[in-house]
Amino acid sequence: MDDARSAWPWSARWPLRVGVVPPLAGCFQQRVSGVVGGARSGMDWGTPTQIRVLAGLGGVGKTQVAAYYVEREWARRAVDLLVWVTATSKDAIVAGYAETAFRVFGVEEGGPLHAAERLLAWLAGTDKAWLVALDDVQDPADVRGLLPPAVGSGQVVITTRRRDAALARLGRSMFEVNVFTPEESVAYLHAALADTPHLTDGAEELAEDLGHLPLALAQVAAYLIDRDLSCTDYRARLADRRRKLADVLPTRSELPDDHRDTVAATWSLSVDLADHLTPAGLARPLLTVASLVDPNGCPIDVFTGASLLTYLQTVTGRRVRPDDVRDVLRGLHRLSLISTERHLGVRIHALVQRAIRETLSYSGLDQIADVTAQALLDVWPEVEPDLNVAQVLRSNAESLHAHAETSLWDGAGYRVLFRAAKSLGDLGLASAAAAAYEKLVTSAGQHNRPTDSRVVLGARKEHARWQGEAGDPRAAVTAFIPLFEDYRQAVGPDDPDTLNLRGHLGYWRRKAEDVTGAVADYEELLVDNTRVLGAEHPYTLSVRANLAQWRGEDGDPAGAAAATDALIADITRALGPDDIQALWNRSNRAHWQGELGDAAGAVDALRELLIDHQRVLGPSHPHTLRVRQSVAEWLGVAGCSREAAEELESLMDDVVRAFGPHHPDTIHTSSRLAYWRDKAGLAS
Repeated sequence: MDDARSAWPWSARWPLRVGVVPPLAGCFQQRVSGVVGGARSGMDWGTPTQIRVLAGLGGVGKTQVAAYYVEREWARRAVDLLVWVTATSKDAIVAGYAETAFRVFGVEEGGPLHAAERLLAWLAGTDKAWLVALDDVQDPADVRGLLPPAVGSGQVVITTRRRDAALARLGRSMFEVNVFTPEESVAYLHAALADTPHLTDGAEELAEDLGHLPLALAQVAAYLIDRDLSCTDYRARLADRRRKLADVLPTRSELPDDHRDTVAATWSLSVDLADHLTPAGLARPLLTVASLVDPNGCPIDVFTGASLLTYLQTVTGRRVRPDDVRDVLRGLHRLSLISTERHLGVRIHALVQRAIRETLSYSGLDQIADVTAQALLDVWPEVEPDLNVAQVLRSNAESLHAHAETSLWDGAGYRVLFRAAKSLGDLGLASAAAAAYEKLVTSAGQHNRPTDSRVVLGARKEHARWQGEAGDPRAAVTAFIPLFEDYRQAVGPDDPDTLNLRGHLGYWRRKAEDVTGAVADYEELLVDNTRVLGAEHPYTLSVRANLAQWRGEDGDPAGAAAATDALIADITRALGPDDIQALWNRSNRAHWQGELGDAAGAVDALRELLIDHQRVLGPSHPHTLRVRQSVAEWLGVAGCSREAAEELESLMDDVVRAFGPHHPDTIHTSSRLAYWRDKAGLAS
């Protein structure tokens, strides 16, 4: 492996946080027993131990304890890098590390696993203080080869339900995170019921019945308040309503039997109460959707979107409005079944999620998985100007996939997996996008989607495309050639998908320096597209755009400008002035205007275009940033070297933030900044 310390001359902005640390619960307690400085657990956060494993049954607050510690370390500026990974699988850990590598190094190459390995190498040698939290490790094998190094500059916190020797071996400190002590349980109930003190009669006995499990105590307290029941009255109901909870993880269950019944009964009673929330009939289906998404946060818009509202109307037989859903979500929040926070959306404990999923039949899971997938697609913007929103949506798609993979592939829900993979590519993570589409090709085959050839072929097409975008156009061509034959045989030579694939093949042939072959392909394709799809179809217009672009690149800027003028008029008429093709071709037209000797005119055209880019795509979209770079370049060509340097100076931070310090666009911007500063006689 290359020297990770010397390979990245450009540093990230420190201090740096990656991942979402769950916020502390409203009644968070620094337990006397607890893990933060407590004697009973034996844990001392002040020791030099680098790797700490917090183990215990579900619902005891391991994540909360870890979140308290890492936030404390962050607040006292003890770490330069804080990484929080929801580590429910090896793939999730690798993805979290790859995201961290991209944020730290700004380079995206070799796929997620390679990025994770480079990050681990850097952690071993950096003098930066770092803390990596791996939350909810479900299998010790998942961290094999992925555990950050035990070095003086770093700390690792692992939360898990497992107590395996593999996690407790020499060099790691295993701490048992226990349930509340009786005193803590009673104190919690008194705090939660402070506004209704008459309900606390029997609190000590109820705490014992609930096994002092923090999650159960929180749910029951809400139930008591809303039903105006004392703890003693509740104990009688609890005794009548007990039932067994199916094993949470059948092959690796860690919940003691004496706590299983308590959790099951608590959940059952809470959902019974939720069923009476008004409007009636919405709580249970909303909880079912919540059981399939990311427990750390799903946007509330997912629950109030058109697809989910339609589903709820079908279930209830009456009109359901967004405000109805918000009211019920807030009711579920009061019952502690979920948490709703404006910036984090709907959060739900993983134990509650599992309990809810256990109640679903196969057909019920199929239906709700499809509905949830479409609800995510409804709120997923075509253009993703906000990196955090994109990450949240991908995380929710990943959770849905983990809980309902077969259901997604049995219906149409798999489309959200394609959207998540596309999101990676749109944000510049080309290698990660290629890897994601490669997995989709495999999954489609495993779930019998070959009977639906377009699904498999579409995944193969996108995999080939992102191989090219990741810097390997020859591999893209190699993949597209047999894929074209498969398309032609499966859906016919004149099918729009086949024609679109021919466009991709020609494009990557050009990128692979087969200029003659690419132009010949495109000239034939233009004739076929016009014949089959029409002159104003987006595929036809795209072929014309590439031909015009190549014409200019081959030494005919005047011809390229004329062809682009005609193309812009046709695109505007057919697709509208704000279509991405219209914007892209206006940028090309400004370029050819500059090449023809009118640099000042190019600047004016690009400034006008920039306004439209910011309005349509947002100020941080890659296309918008590239227009700003073009403005600076043509300013320099027009003789305004100082202004060009100033434009690039103001652009530099935004480019680094969007692409990372080692992305080709960033390197090019840096190079051009140095060039124009030198031309302007400015000190570097």
